[in-house]
Amino acid sequence: MQERAVLVGVELDRDEQFEYSMEELASLAEACGVEVAGTVTQGLDRVNPSHYIGSGKVREIKAYHDETDSNVVIFNDELSPSQIRNLETELETKVIDRTMLILDIFARRAKTKEAQMQVELAQLQYMLPRLVGLRASLSRQAGSTGGGVATRGPGETKLELDRRKIEDQIARLRRELESVKVHRETQRKRRVKREVPVVSLVGYTNAGKSTIMNGMLAGLGEEAGRQVLEKDMLFATLDTSVRKIRLEDNREFLLTDTVGFVGRLPHHLVKAFRSTLEEAADADLLLQVVDVSHPEYRYMMQVTEDTLSDIGIEGIQELFVFNKSDLAGLEHPRVQDNNIWLSAKNADDIHALTGLIASKVFGDFVRCRMLVPFDRGDVVSWLNEHADVLETEYTEDGTLMEVDMREADRNRYSEFVQ
Repeated sequence: MQERAVLVGVELDRDEQFEYSMEELASLAEACGVEVAGTVTQGLDRVNPSHYIGSGKVREIKAYHDETDSNVVIFNDELSPSQIRNLETELETKVIDRTMLILDIFARRAKTKEAQMQVELAQLQYMLPRLVGLRASLSRQAGSTGGGVATRGPGETKLELDRRKIEDQIARLRRELESVKVHRETQRKRRVKREVPVVSLVGYTNAGKSTIMNGMLAGLGEEAGRQVLEKDMLFATLDTSVRKIRLEDNREFLLTDTVGFVGRLPHHLVKAFRSTLEEAADADLLLQVVDVSHPEYRYMMQVTEDTLSDIGIEGIQELFVFNKSDLAGLEHPRVQDNNIWLSAKNADDIHALTGLIASKVFGDFVRCRMLVPFDRGDVVSWLNEHADVLETEYTEDGTLMEVDMREADRNRYSEFVQ
């Protein structure tokens, strides 16, 4: 049976983003396959510690819930364990909060083993302090009559057993994720050693990051198998994607994409996905993708900046990509300083973005002439594969080449520089 929900929001201190946050809650519910029956809101100076909302509003929600034949109530904020328990008692229905809703979406969308472990960890961390509210029965466990160590004696409740089991699961997941993190750091070190620039896509969910990645791959004639999931919905993909972008002049960079951000992103999720999000910490350039056609795009930019700051990603060169500028009625593509306005669906715009990225991450390229002896064909092969070879001439003394290459590589092959 499809779930049908009443959405509840509390506006505190005349929050300018309150109306949009409620619209976003409805989108989150729909992304989870929940039908929205209606919305109830209340303005308060401070929340009610026992029920989050006032007693009169509880009765109003109960009546509206029954009238609309709903079977769940979703709150726009994170509720305490006691608030969930009290509300479920009064409303006689299932009550979840925004955090639980987002966690459920993530659980459904996670595809890779790592993403699944990260979501499970966040769910368990959220559940641990809420066991009382999530467990109706606290029947005591019988002690072992055989004198073994399978169970503890009378006095340990079902709740305590659940708590211990969850704590063990959390410890196991942390160990497994730590080993995955070590593997990722090894990969990062290899990339640094090869000196391949890394460009990371960041931004609010559904801003168009995957569309931009696919546009760059399509522009290079890449097969569909390397393209990533692209869908008009919140959190269409959670898994980190890494693709090599090889330019016509043989220069290449790695383009990475990971989970998008959202307002009031649960702390548990930010913490669980920290190691994945830290991919951006080693980037040479951040592309913050912004849906400029959205009326709340400035708020989305602030959420992105705050989330990056929370996970310690600061001081990295950033390029602002104002996507969907065609829908906003803006000229595109247009470049100004570290900003570009474009439509990710437009091949010419993507080409302009790729050129702008190249100018940012290959700023240390130098042009030089090199004379490589014929017995060093390995050097010629390396230059043809990794540098931009502008001209090649065969002389009596060897292969004369004019190339654009990284300054570090020029120093590496300085013996051949003319």
